[in-house]
Amino acid sequence: MPATFFVVGERLAHSECLALAERAVAEGHWIGNHTYTHSVPFGLAADPAVVRDEIEQAQQVIGALSRPDRLFRPFGGGGHLNRNLLSRAAVDHLLAGSYTCVTWNAVPGDWRDPSGWVGRAVERCLAVEQAVLVLHDLATGAMAHLERFLLLAEAAGAQFTQIFPASCVLIRGGAIVGDLDGLVTETPRPRADG
Repeated sequence: MPATFFVVGERLAHSECLALAERAVAEGHWIGNHTYTHSVPFGLAADPAVVRDEIEQAQQVIGALSRPDRLFRPFGGGGHLNRNLLSRAAVDHLLAGSYTCVTWNAVPGDWRDPSGWVGRAVERCLAVEQAVLVLHDLATGAMAHLERFLLLAEAAGAQFTQIFPASCVLIRGGAIVGDLDGLVTETPRPRADG
């Protein structure tokens, strides 16, 4: 099953984590940037330099593991899609760096409920036409239930792909293609397509 792993850059400093990311790419999975420290949603970051550093330091560590479209997933502070998600500096930097910024539409809260997230995940995946499900590989034990989720989701008719639905792509290759209203602390530029 293909997956996309949005990694926190500082974790790749550990050789065992870097080896897992290399293995993931070798097995056909995609690696994306999920900031360097995962410390603050960009809409709450006061210093534009911090925002740029969070994106670029992670991208440097990811290096050759990156896809050509330079996938980036912002930190939502609990899965929230609101004006704290991005700052004007983040949007400008993602545009200038030709990044593809991906969001989500299914967050089962696996980090809050390590054993009870599976049913919510299946429900949320089936509630939308194409789900972008966010799961976390943390020390909570939540991923011990991943196989059960996969079996239940497949039995319910879910199919897995690495293709992101247009509704979850805000920026593609450095051009705004999605609706940034309500997701940026300042008014974004007009969309590339009008």
